[in-house]
Amino acid sequence: MTDPHRDPRSTSEPDVRRYLVGLIGDGIGASLTPPMHEAEALELGLDYEYRIFDLIELGRPATDVGAILAEARSAGFAAMNITHPCKQLVLEIVDELDTDAARLGAVNLVVFDGDRLLGYNTDWMGFRDGLVAGLPGASLDHVVQIGCGGAGAATAYALLSQGAEHLGLSDSDSVRAEELAARMRRHFPGQTVHTIEPDELADAIAGATGVVHATPMGMLHHPGVAFDLDLLRPGTWVSDVVYRPLETELINQAAERGHPVLDGGRMAVGQAWASLRIITGIEPDRERMQHSFRELIAAEERHAASEGNPR
Repeated sequence: MTDPHRDPRSTSEPDVRRYLVGLIGDGIGASLTPPMHEAEALELGLDYEYRIFDLIELGRPATDVGAILAEARSAGFAAMNITHPCKQLVLEIVDELDTDAARLGAVNLVVFDGDRLLGYNTDWMGFRDGLVAGLPGASLDHVVQIGCGGAGAATAYALLSQGAEHLGLSDSDSVRAEELAARMRRHFPGQTVHTIEPDELADAIAGATGVVHATPMGMLHHPGVAFDLDLLRPGTWVSDVVYRPLETELINQAAERGHPVLDGGRMAVGQAWASLRIITGIEPDRERMQHSFRELIAAEERHAASEGNPR
C-alpha cells in the first residue's frame, strides 16, 4: 500500500520517511512554524520540507483554500497547517473532523489520508500542554479570560478540558463573548461558564485565581496591557497568548509583581508539537522544540536590534 505521507517525486531510499507539509494563510511569510517543524524533523531523522502558501503573495482569496488543498494533495503533500482567515472555511471542506475541531468550529491542520481530508485543531492542545508544563498545579477555580476570538476559543476549551470550575469570558464584542460562552456550556455542562461585562471586569479579576489574555494587545504594533495588574491577588497566575515579543508588557509586569506567568511561546510550540506528532505518528521532543523556538525568537530580536528597531 502506498504511504500517503510520502512525496511521490522523492528519490529517497524506501526506509527514509519523506514529508512535504505546508501552511495556508494571510501574511504568514514570517511564521516560525516552518523552521520549528523542520528543525525537529531533522533531529528525528526525517526528510521533511515545510512550504508557505501566503494567500496575499499568491494573490488568491481565502475561498480558494479548498482548491489549494486539492493542489497540495495532488503534489504529494502529507498535510497542511491552516491559519487566519481559513480555519472556519476548511470545516466544510474536510471529509472527517476530529471531535475537538468540531467542537471548536475551527481547523488548523488538514492531513491527507489517501483521498480523504482529516481535520484537526491543535491550537487548544498547545495551550493545554503549555499550561500543564509551564504552570504545574495552577488553580483553575476561578479563571478570567480576556478575548474571545480564535485564540480565545482555543484557550477557553483547553481551560475547561483541564477542569476549570468557573470561567468568566470578557470581550470588547459582547455578542462574540456570549456565543463562545454558549458553545462552551454545551460541551462542558458540569462547569460554570459566564460572560463578564466591561464594568464587571475589575471585580472579576480581583477574585480570580488565574487570568488569560487572548487579544492582540501586547504585540509589536499593539502595545499596552489589557488590565490593571494591581487588581490581582497574591499568587494569581497570568497567561498571555502573544509571543512576539515573548516577554510582553503584561508578562513582564506580572512577573515583577511576583505572579506565576505563562508566555505565549508555550502555546505556539505546543500546537506545532501536536501537529508534527499527528502528521508523522512520531513523538517529537517537546523541550527541544521549546529551545529551538526560543532561539528563533532571540535571533529575530538580535536582527531587529541590529537594524535599529529594538523589540
